[in-house]
Amino acid sequence: MIHKDTEPILSIKGLEKFFPVRGRRRSRGSKAMIKAVNGVDLFIHKGETLGLVGESGCGKTTVGRLILRLIEPTKGAVFFREQDISNLLGSELLAYRRQVQIIFQDPFSSLNPRMCIGNAISEPLISHRLMGKEKAREKAIELLSFMGLSEQYYYRYPHEFSGGQRQRIGIARALALQPKLIVADEPVSALDVSIQAQVINLMEEIRDKFGITYLFISHDLGVVRHISDRVAVMYLGKIVELAETEALFENPIHPYTGALLSAVPVAHPRLRKERLLLRGDVPSPLNSPSGCSFHPRCPRKIDQCEREIPQVEETVPHHFVACHLTNGP
Repeated sequence: MIHKDTEPILSIKGLEKFFPVRGRRRSRGSKAMIKAVNGVDLFIHKGETLGLVGESGCGKTTVGRLILRLIEPTKGAVFFREQDISNLLGSELLAYRRQVQIIFQDPFSSLNPRMCIGNAISEPLISHRLMGKEKAREKAIELLSFMGLSEQYYYRYPHEFSGGQRQRIGIARALALQPKLIVADEPVSALDVSIQAQVINLMEEIRDKFGITYLFISHDLGVVRHISDRVAVMYLGKIVELAETEALFENPIHPYTGALLSAVPVAHPRLRKERLLLRGDVPSPLNSPSGCSFHPRCPRKIDQCEREIPQVEETVPHHFVACHLTNGP
C-alpha cells in the first residue's frame, strides 16, 4: 500500500511538448505545431506502479521520453526527488540516468543485433564506471539467472531468443544500474498472452524485491488493472482522469474513461455489458478542438464544453477528473 502523505519520487508539472510541422505554417507566418503533450500534471510515489493509458497517439510514450530526457520539453518541468531534471548537466545528468531506466516496447529492436546479450547487460555497468569487466560479467550472469536464463546464454545473440526471452533480457539490462524508477513503455504488447502473464508477474516480483517504482504505459486495460496501484487516463495530450485502480475501474467518472472501460471484453460468455460507442475519430493534435478536447465525441457535452478547458479537480478523495459535468460551472 502506498502512503499518500509521502513526497512523490517523481512530479510532472505543466508539461508540454509541441513538435513543429515542416513546410506548414499558420496565419501570420507562425509554424504549425503538433501538441503531443499539452499541459500534463502527474506524480508517482515511491514503490508504486502508475498506469498511463489512452488511445494510440494520445502522447503516452512522449511523456515517458520527456521523463527520461530523451527529448526536451517545450514547457513545464519534471522533478525527480524534488530536483528539476531540466537543469541537470554532465555528471549530474549521468547520475540521473542511472536512477531512471526504460523497458522498450519492442524487445528485438531495442537490443544491438551485433552484441551478445551478456555484453548488452554488462555494458551500462562499465560505461558508468561502476565496476570492471569481470565484475560486470558476474553481475550480468546474476541478472540472467534471476530472469530464468542460465549462464550458457551469455554469449548468444538477440536473434537466438524468443520474444519473451528478449524482453526478460531488456528488463535485466534496465535493472543492471539498480534504478529507482523504470518507465515501462508497452512492455508486453508485442508478446503472446501466456508470455505476457509471465513478464507481468516477473515485473511485480522485481518491484517487491528491489523497491522499484514503475510508470507503466499501456493500452491494454486488463494488464493495467492487474499491475497498477493508480491509473491515469490520457486523451489528446491531456490527463482527463486519475484515480486508484479499483476506484477508476469500478466508478469511472469521465465519459472517455467510461467508453474505454466499456470496450474491455468480459471473460464470461453469458455476461454482457452495455458498450458506450463514441462518435467520430480522435481529433488531430495539429488542430485541437476549442474548450474540452473530448467534446466533439462526448455524448454528454454541454455548451460550456465547447468554450472552456476543464481543469483537473479532485471530485472525490484521491480521484481527479477534468470534466465540466463533474467539476461544476
